[in-house]
Amino acid sequence: MTRIVNVGAAQMGPIAADDNRATVVERLIALLRDGAAAGCDLVVFPELALTTFFPRWWTEDVSGHDQYFERSMPNDDVQPLFDEARRLEVGFCLGYAELTPDGHRYNTYVLVDAAGSIVGKYRKVHIPGHAGHEPHRPFQHLERRYFEESPDGFGVVGAFGGVIGMAICNDRRWPETYRVLGLQGAELILIGYNTPLHYAPDPNQNPLQSFHNNLVMASGAYQNGAWVVGVAKGGIEEGVESLSHSQIIAPSGQVVAQATVSGDVLISARCDLDLCRHYKETLFNFEVYRRPEAYRLITEQKGVVRPPGV
Repeated sequence: MTRIVNVGAAQMGPIAADDNRATVVERLIALLRDGAAAGCDLVVFPELALTTFFPRWWTEDVSGHDQYFERSMPNDDVQPLFDEARRLEVGFCLGYAELTPDGHRYNTYVLVDAAGSIVGKYRKVHIPGHAGHEPHRPFQHLERRYFEESPDGFGVVGAFGGVIGMAICNDRRWPETYRVLGLQGAELILIGYNTPLHYAPDPNQNPLQSFHNNLVMASGAYQNGAWVVGVAKGGIEEGVESLSHSQIIAPSGQVVAQATVSGDVLISARCDLDLCRHYKETLFNFEVYRRPEAYRLITEQKGVVRPPGV
């Protein structure tokens, strides 16, 4: 029997700094309903889907942005989204800032099934940006100040009839993300992102943001025989323009659906999970072709170290 998961990528437009949770959750519910109307089994929201991208601003105390963090999930503000998912029998994946009871701050994704229950949780591994105050920038990227690196790594869950992995924004740029998920049999990889079009350390990369976005996700899909769903919060948010171009990519690396506008919009695709076998059991049959003994530097070394004499 063919395993089809109808997946919706729920791209979002900007969220203002003073938008309350109720207003944002109403937008999420509207997109969830669009997904239900399109026959989706699963709707994927972006990274930090409940708030503005607050790491663009410095605060003297690291707790200065704590109003943007969720202390539990679901909570009273977000419960209506869970209730509507259960009513519609549509699952979703939601990105948010998590503040744990013991004071840890993570950039987090949760996977929720059609019954409104959390079945998977992921915390961002690759934290980009900087931790110190850099007021010379037109805007800052202080994720390394306000978020901790995940202690958990990359895992998968069995849900929606397949094997699902999650990643967040900068994770999508690293091939290790997809390979670790692929080694656990991931068939569907869900990725939310907030990506400014201006990259302060090297503005030469600015016009390549969309190209690089597709490049890394399509490569990850093809090289690991998995569907990849990349979902943006894009447009001009608090004066900063971010990439849209949400897309759903097949195990072949081909884009099968893509957002052509910014703002709140749902795109969707019928993802046949059995297509993954075409790549997992041929070109990228890990059991036959991988050579772990030749890759030791990947886990034993962090920075670049040239061999003697090179």
